[in-house]
Amino acid sequence: MNDFSDPPYEVADAVINKKREFQLIWLLPLCALLVSAWLVYKTASQKGPVITITFPSADGLEIDKTKIKYLDVEIGKVTNITIHKDLKSIEVTAEMNKESGDYLTNNTQLWVVRPQIGLGGVSGLGTLMSGAYIAIKPEKGKSERHFKGLSVPPVLEANVQGKKFILETTNIGSMGAGTPISFHGIAVGEILDYELSKNADNIKLTVFVNAPYDKFIRTNTRFWIDSGIDLSTSADGVKLRTGPLTALLTGGIAFRTSSEDKVTDSVPEYTAFQLFEDFDQSAQVIYHRTIKVVMYFEESVRGLNVGAPVLLRGIPVGKITDINLEIDAKSGEIHIPVVVEVEPDLIVVVNKQANLTTQDNIERLMANGLRAQLQTGSLLTGQLYIGLDLFPQSKIITHKNKTGYPEFPTVPGSFNKIIQSTQAFMDKISKLPLEAISTEINNTLVSLQSSSKAATKTLDATAGTMGHVDKTMDSAQKVLSTLEPGSTTQYELNQLLKELTQATISVRQLSDYLEEHPDSLIRGKKEK
Repeated sequence: MNDFSDPPYEVADAVINKKREFQLIWLLPLCALLVSAWLVYKTASQKGPVITITFPSADGLEIDKTKIKYLDVEIGKVTNITIHKDLKSIEVTAEMNKESGDYLTNNTQLWVVRPQIGLGGVSGLGTLMSGAYIAIKPEKGKSERHFKGLSVPPVLEANVQGKKFILETTNIGSMGAGTPISFHGIAVGEILDYELSKNADNIKLTVFVNAPYDKFIRTNTRFWIDSGIDLSTSADGVKLRTGPLTALLTGGIAFRTSSEDKVTDSVPEYTAFQLFEDFDQSAQVIYHRTIKVVMYFEESVRGLNVGAPVLLRGIPVGKITDINLEIDAKSGEIHIPVVVEVEPDLIVVVNKQANLTTQDNIERLMANGLRAQLQTGSLLTGQLYIGLDLFPQSKIITHKNKTGYPEFPTVPGSFNKIIQSTQAFMDKISKLPLEAISTEINNTLVSLQSSSKAATKTLDATAGTMGHVDKTMDSAQKVLSTLEPGSTTQYELNQLLKELTQATISVRQLSDYLEEHPDSLIRGKKEK
């Protein structure tokens, strides 16, 4: 045997292990996958709803920059802006926070906040630096993801406390959303919206009154239109009322609470009230028991208006509700029926008799001479009213009454009586022979002129006579100086000169008087 031969080996069957061992290298992608899945889940779980908003334009809006805010807290942002299919508006896509899901209902309102200047003040100044943003006003309702943005911001802010009420009127004038509501001159609310009623016979205003002033809206609260300046003319004269400056520029509404109401009389939200045209109408007491009568006037009723008062010796007892004109085609007569609404509750009746009704009492007063008369309330405005008083000597004149209301007797107005008396006086003057009187006056004036000329000639003659008298007096003085003192001739001549001097003075006084009063030759001297 060869020493260098291979040693013998034991041959055995190989065992194959089919189990694969896990490689640690695979842990890295596995961990990355888990982390990615966790991040995706976290991102998806924290992602809020996506909404779309339609606006008229994209003015001030930018992708990934424009925020959506509620009470100045960011709850979303704009992610896309596209043109709507109708080519008339734009569609904004926004991603909201997860917690904002409860805010998105079919009653939620969204609008773009920009700087605005109006009569109510300046708003949105903060957007000058930060840019425009979309504000949201959530309301309860069904869940919604598609919204139509408001072209103008809503009047009422989201966090304002108070109540809404309904006001009914036939004309809103210049009022609209945002018109202020005042209470004793304090701005306490505003108009939110308005719409026509179903029958289109009036307008319903939705108004909001801030807390705590909403508790003053009670059962008998009266609302009226406050135009800022209320200038009115009536039978009482001219009245001027002023309101806040904002009411002067944009109009406004004011209200007051009756002193009869208590705090417990507060009304619930959306209670309806009547909106009066002005303060005077709101101040009138509404009586549910009234009596309507008709009064016929034969004179002009210019200055008499519907709503004018009816006064019984100066105390209001009713008002005028209608004025008509009737012409009798057969007789050609003209009548003016005036319908008056009398409020018996305004009259306190003493010594009541159980067997007499209100109508019986009126008939008794009519029998005693109670009549209606047109009277002037103000000479400045010419407004008339109807006055009631007793005229015992007057008669009751009836007309063909077709109004359905009982007729109340009337008498001519005092002003009409003055006109009639003036007319009668003018008629008498027109009957005078004015031409003959004028002729006589002319003749008298001619005579006066002749007498005046004669008086002038007399005065001239008197003046000449006075000159001769003066010369005579001088001559007498010379003669008197030649006579023997104390003689009888000197004495008698001296007395004659005295009498002539007195006569000269009297003639001069007469001449002076006639020169100042030449008419005294005709009329005589006036007595002192």
